[in-house]
Amino acid sequence: MKHIHQTHSSIPSSSEPAVHESSHILNSFAGEWCSIGPNNKVIDSRIGAYTYTMDDVTINYTEVGKFTSIASHVCINPVDHPMDRVTQHHMTYRRADYGFAETDDEDIFNWRKSNRVTIGHDVWIGHGAIVMKGVHIGTGAVVGSGAIVTKDIEPYTVVVGVPAKPIKTRFPQEIVDGLLQIAWWDWPRELLEERFYELNNINEFVKKYG
Repeated sequence: MKHIHQTHSSIPSSSEPAVHESSHILNSFAGEWCSIGPNNKVIDSRIGAYTYTMDDVTINYTEVGKFTSIASHVCINPVDHPMDRVTQHHMTYRRADYGFAETDDEDIFNWRKSNRVTIGHDVWIGHGAIVMKGVHIGTGAVVGSGAIVTKDIEPYTVVVGVPAKPIKTRFPQEIVDGLLQIAWWDWPRELLEERFYELNNINEFVKKYG
């Protein structure tokens, strides 16, 4: 994993990760061939190789796998307010900003950071979807546009709706098991180049490499 460098393009022109100049990145890392689109906000997250985001994406406290596709206006791990206090307003933990104390309430920020989202490899997250705190999305899953994900998603499962519910799996279980065993997303670049055109035929691919 490499530290994200700011560039003028969201399309990687080399193996270095590319980040659009309008995006805000804090304490985050990305792998090679990553692309971070315009007006993104990425906080305390790690993003795997070849993963890309479109515009206006928010990613907080998240581990994202390789080859994942994140559409426009997706929000991953929106931050919570403390509902058990007299007020939910952030003055009680951003108290230094409001002049109520010399320091902020770090317990709240540590609580947020501890509820990380994990997203597997080759996941597709559709336009405007929201992934709530602590959720794990399995490799190969699909999250439909506008879905709100509140529970874990099994590998290669398609979920839609509010709250998101599974509607089908992408492949029969034997194909899913084969893909997970092959773990092509961990292949080195040289092997990907050699077998690139085989990625289009799922049955032959699993039969050959499974």
